[in-house]
Amino acid sequence: MTESATAVLDRIVDGQKAVLLLEAADRVVDELVVDVETLPEAGRREGAVFDVSIDDGSFVEATYRPEETRERRETARERFDRLSERLDE
Repeated sequence: MTESATAVLDRIVDGQKAVLLLEAADRVVDELVVDVETLPEAGRREGAVFDVSIDDGSFVEATYRPEETRERRETARERFDRLSERLDE
């Protein structure tokens, strides 16, 4: 049975393997290691968000979500900026 999940590219190892963190309810529930070449070229960077299809535990395909990737980066940047402000400001 084919399942869908949201995944975030955590890291690329030796330029060949991509480690995807699978999410459910805004938390990491598993990880999946795939060949970098199986991912859409536009999303081959850390923090990229994908919709992935998994069939019986095996990776089938990934669809890059550029808008979701951008939104997450902006949210993280805003959070970092807030945390880096001095308390007396």
